Parts: sequence; structure tokens; C-alpha cells
Amino acid sequence: MKKAYYEKRGPVPQDVIYPLEFERPILESGQVLVEVLASPINPSDLLTLTGQYGILPPLPAVGGNEGVGRVIELGSGVKAPTVGQTVLLPIGSGTWTTHLVANAEQLIPLPNEADPKQLAMLTINPPTASLLLSEFVQLEKGDWIIQNAANSGVGSYLVQLAKIRGYKTVNIVRRDSAVSRVQELGGDVTLVDGEDLAKRIADATGGVSVKLGIDAVGGEATHRLAESLAEGATLVTYGAMSGQAAMISPQSLIFNNITLKGFWLAKWFQNTPKQQSMAVFGELTQLIATNQLRSHIHATYNIDQIKEAVAAASQGKREGKILIVPNP
Repeated sequence: MKKAYYEKRGPVPQDVIYPLEFERPILESGQVLVEVLASPINPSDLLTLTGQYGILPPLPAVGGNEGVGRVIELGSGVKAPTVGQTVLLPIGSGTWTTHLVANAEQLIPLPNEADPKQLAMLTINPPTASLLLSEFVQLEKGDWIIQNAANSGVGSYLVQLAKIRGYKTVNIVRRDSAVSRVQELGGDVTLVDGEDLAKRIADATGGVSVKLGIDAVGGEATHRLAESLAEGATLVTYGAMSGQAAMISPQSLIFNNITLKGFWLAKWFQNTPKQQSMAVFGELTQLIATNQLRSHIHATYNIDQIKEAVAAASQGKREGKILIVPNP
């Protein structure tokens, strides 16, 4: 049994994490042993390793915040889930590991027949995309939204969910090579960010009124999105891939009455009744299990390759997600 372990944080995430062997744990009452099937590397995982994320686990720690596994052993008193059941792992449980111990009551059963690699990405990016579409503006079928970082994990789910719900998307990417993949997902308009973005969007859409913008980049990219929105629209920022603070002009904020809001999934979970959050997971699980919602996988790595995996995930020019598959 091996885990991806780190005892310190530093500016280069792959430098602080390494594989470490551990003994098979002894289960206590109410616990189960889970064989981890897959776990993604998200931007939040990299920020956790560098010490820049909003929530940091105490050190030492095991990397990974989400994933899926298969129950292989039950502690005393456990009746469900049963051995062999695929389960969603508790968020923040250190999922870059071949095996982990979890309280049975914290595990959510998932369809055994669904692709575990796709299910492994269920906890963070799909609900973020879903809630960005539902929590800020009352959208109707045929409405348009604009997002940047459209080829990112959240961005690709958002394109698919918008299409399922009947919305149209203007998708902004940062390089020409990302355009075709967003189009394949069903993006209605896909453009490369840069000068005259608002004019290019108006030309491509026939000047439609757009009342929701979604920003993951920050800096000037936020400003360009704001300029592309209708008067009184809402702009939601959920990331800062550029490393810069979100910028918005007085013209947009004051004269066009654009509302700028932030979104963090962890905070939403803290403030939302469990029944409501489980309903979101239920819808997304069904869409993933029926292959209506997918994310492209760039590459998979095992625990021994954790340094290479984290380095690959840190590179900007990827076409999809990096996954840890501990037990290939």
C-alpha cells in the first residue's frame, strides 16, 4: 500500500510530494477499507501543495481531495455499503493513495457499472459548473452565457450542462489549439481571448444580450468579460488562473451596472442543507453514468509517478485532466 505524502509546502508542488509505503490498517467499528480506483489532480490540489488555497490540511498530509473507490473490507457493525460497492470518497480525505479508511456513513454509493475515471471527477468540477449556471441568474432556454477558461475542467462541464439545459454558450479560451475541443463538446461560439473581445462576441452572436458571465482567469480577462455583458448583468468569478486579481472598469461597474460576485464550492457546501447538495450530486451522477457528461482525460499516473503527475498537472497546455489511478 502506498500514498502520496507531503510534510511541507513549497512553490514547486512536485518537489514537496513523494510516494510512501504504509501497512494495511486495522479497521475500527463503523469503518471500511476502500481500494481507490481513481482520483484527479485539480488546481485546488496544486494550490494546497504550494500553501495558497483557502483551506489547508494540517501537516503531514496525503494529497488529493476527491475520487472514487471500491469497498474491500468492512469493520464491525457495518451493513452498508457492501464489499464490492463503488463509492464516492469523502472530500478532503487524502485520495492519492492505493487504499484509505473511511467511516461507512460518509460514503456515497455510486453505480458499479459506470466508468470510475469519470466518476472520480464528480465532487468538485461538475457541481461547480452546475451551480454557476443556477445560483446567480434565472436563465431560460435560449439564453446566452459567456465564460472564459472554457477548456478547463469546470469549463468543459459547463458547456455540456448548458447544452443539456437549453442555454447557448460563448466560450473564451487562451490559445488556438483549445478551440476545437470546446466546439466538440457543443460550444455555440468559441473565441480566443484578446483585444476587441466584446466586438468579436457581438459579431459572432448577432449582438445578443448576455446576462451571465463566468470568469476563472482574473486580471484583464475579467475586464474583457464584463465589457461583453448586457447592462445589469452578473459576472461571477470562481478562479484566478492568471494569478492576478479580477479587474473591472468603472464603465462596467457603474455605468453598465454589472454586478461582480465570487463563488467557492466549499462555502456553498457549508451553507447548504445536505438534502439539497445530495440532489445536485444525484443529477450529476446520473448524467455521468449515462455518458451524457464527460471530461477528457489527458493522462493517468500511479502513486510511484506522483511527482511526474503533479508536474504534468501544473502545465497549462494540457488537453484534459490528469488522474491518479493507484491500482491500475
